[in-house]
Amino acid sequence: MTGTKAAGALERYFKLGERHTTARTEVLAGFTTFLTMAYIVLVNPSILGQAGMPVASVAAATCFAAGIASVMMGLIANTPLALAPGMGLNAYFTFTVVMQMHVPWPVALGCVFISGVCFLILTVTGVRQLIVASIPNYLFAAVAGGIGLFIGFIGLKDAGIVVADQATYVALGHLKSPGPALALFGLLLIGTLSVWRVRGAMLIGQVTVTPTPYSLSALTGTAFKLDLPGVFGAGGGHGLGLVEILFVFLFVDLFDNIGTLVAVTKRAGLMDKDGKIPALNRILITDATATIIGSMAGTSTVTSYVESAAGVQAGGRTGLTSVVTGLLFLIVMFVAPYAQIVPLAATAPALIIVGGLMLLPLTEVEWEDPMSAIPAFLTVAMIPLTFSIANGLAFGITAHAALKLLRGTAKKADWFLFLLAVLFVIRFAWMAAA
Repeated sequence: MTGTKAAGALERYFKLGERHTTARTEVLAGFTTFLTMAYIVLVNPSILGQAGMPVASVAAATCFAAGIASVMMGLIANTPLALAPGMGLNAYFTFTVVMQMHVPWPVALGCVFISGVCFLILTVTGVRQLIVASIPNYLFAAVAGGIGLFIGFIGLKDAGIVVADQATYVALGHLKSPGPALALFGLLLIGTLSVWRVRGAMLIGQVTVTPTPYSLSALTGTAFKLDLPGVFGAGGGHGLGLVEILFVFLFVDLFDNIGTLVAVTKRAGLMDKDGKIPALNRILITDATATIIGSMAGTSTVTSYVESAAGVQAGGRTGLTSVVTGLLFLIVMFVAPYAQIVPLAATAPALIIVGGLMLLPLTEVEWEDPMSAIPAFLTVAMIPLTFSIANGLAFGITAHAALKLLRGTAKKADWFLFLLAVLFVIRFAWMAAA
């Protein structure tokens, strides 16, 4: 195929002219998105590695899942939206599911797989709309903010900047120690590069403060290691544990998608005059499929990344942007074992900064209105303070339902909200009795 024919094929498939863009602009936008979110190649393995998963293998799985998912999004939905394993859900996977609930990581991967299948079914059958309609927008924002604090706290803990203390629960660590000092240097470096708008600031910062030499390792340690039969065994051994795990994986993925889709498509000018997102079902079906593929490769839930907005800012308007981003992730997969030698002190600064950036949605909460402020605060506070996204969701949704009932504004259409609240109350009772 000649260059002219290839350009014509790209024009027709991605509708470049219709969206007022060019192939060159889309390619540059794809590079921009990749550089902005490439930190996940090092951060995701550092988090899942603490669950006992082989770091080099998780790095390869991260690249593979992000690459395939982003290419699929570009080809199927023609949207400049890139995907990768989600921040927050990887922390929930490690610190709650594996460490607190003592679920083996292959079983946890099986839960991720089933949540992806459930997401796919909910999207195809249209139940997704019912779920979204039952949850107020401010709780979406509160969950995002709470996860941001959760991730930031994990980064501070990993760096040794914040340590455990018997008297005050947490305290300031010894900043002169090598780990905290290295993390603070990385934090300053990434912060400086970020304020100067340097693309790939977080990736540069992590690599710069990584002192250990590079060595290769097998990349197949997590591929197809998910344990589906063990999922149902875990459910029997943990009571409501299986339901809770699936609920969090499913709902947070759903929240991430809706919030990211609105932010990115609005900035790209792709929303129609009624405020609806074109090809929404294709986008969500692709996301659900990506989670299924990611679990088989060996990583936690794959979701849409708000960093895609960087590519949109650079001019990306079509799925070609996502295809370029995905191809770059697939190329990086072949040097993924590098991630195994990156110390926690090097990835911690990225966690802290990403956590801070995730607080932006909290501006959408009407803090002067107790009806929204109280459930939002409980959600934001309980996620990091109890080290559990599930607890934050439970407190926020239950409080919202209770206040709505007590205020006398409950409607028949809120039946699903109250069903969720009742299930959460049962969950609290079960936890108290355990």
